[in-house]
Amino acid sequence: MTTKTERPKVMTLTDAAAERIKRIMAQKGDSVAGLKIGIKKGGCAGMEYTMDWAQSVDKFDEVVEQDGARIIIDPAAIMYLLGTQMDYKVDKLSSGFVFNNPNQQSACGCGESVNLLPASQDRLGSLKG
Repeated sequence: MTTKTERPKVMTLTDAAAERIKRIMAQKGDSVAGLKIGIKKGGCAGMEYTMDWAQSVDKFDEVVEQDGARIIIDPAAIMYLLGTQMDYKVDKLSSGFVFNNPNQQSACGCGESVNLLPASQDRLGSLKG
């Protein structure tokens, strides 16, 4: 008898992030498949996180579902996001999603861009179990 090994999630969501994504998805209705997360080159630290509502899931996208929320991860971003926890913070003057990423080496002073390295082989092994 063979047992299927469950793959580790590329990202996890805090309860606050899952609740916020689920609430926005409900407002958007069937027009969205989930919140697509990616990275792009830019900013003073070298890279920026991207977020956009996706109408569909592409063939190589990674999908993470948690408590009714769905995030879709761009395949080019997977190695940079492995082990990341996405949170939703509300402060007196602002609110927004925050990424707690173990692959982040540094960030710019304004917090808009980050320096990311791909996950190491050791990190990949620790995520498998």
